[in-house]
Amino acid sequence: MSCQSRSPWTAIRKSKSLKEIGKALWETNPISRQILGICSALAVTVQLKTAIVMSLALIFVVSLSNLSISLLRHQLPRNIRIIVEITIIATLVIVADELLKAFMYGVSKQLSVFVGLIVTNCIVLGRAEGFALQNPPFASFMDGVANGIGYGSLLIGVAFFRELLGSGTLLGYPVMPALFYQWGYVDNSLMLLAPGAFILIGLFVWLQNSIMMKRR
Repeated sequence: MSCQSRSPWTAIRKSKSLKEIGKALWETNPISRQILGICSALAVTVQLKTAIVMSLALIFVVSLSNLSISLLRHQLPRNIRIIVEITIIATLVIVADELLKAFMYGVSKQLSVFVGLIVTNCIVLGRAEGFALQNPPFASFMDGVANGIGYGSLLIGVAFFRELLGSGTLLGYPVMPALFYQWGYVDNSLMLLAPGAFILIGLFVWLQNSIMMKRR
């Protein structure tokens, strides 16, 4: 009776997939909690647009590689599993890179080698080894989506502040009022350099840890 009276939204909120996404966004966020994928977080967050595209590319690769490896998990010989996993991941990375070159050439040039370097991203191989090899396909796919969203959330957060404070724009559009510049405001060029990204990531980690400690 209680199941019949439960609203669809309540069922969605209590679903395991949604809980996993929430967990990857907060408790086990790949960047802020596991300190993975830091290199790309420094390199592609100068502009919000490149951060969004990089996040989508990683979600594409990690979710489909998890799905593929989970489907093959009973047929994979243990001694060559890493080779097979990297082959699958590299194939998906090439597909993502080619799609970007075909449909978003300008962004592809800005991202440079960092889309190709997804193949070395610890998050992708880590989820394949740590989750997809032991779990069924749908759960593995959702784990990939969840961790990709977790990675992308911090990437986009850092890019938002770097572009806003470093260039006075968001997605390439000027948003800082001209009056601020007349009053003497100057764009913070530190935000366009790697140390600016380090500072912002550190602030995000500090904020998250502070909130988590207060909740305990």
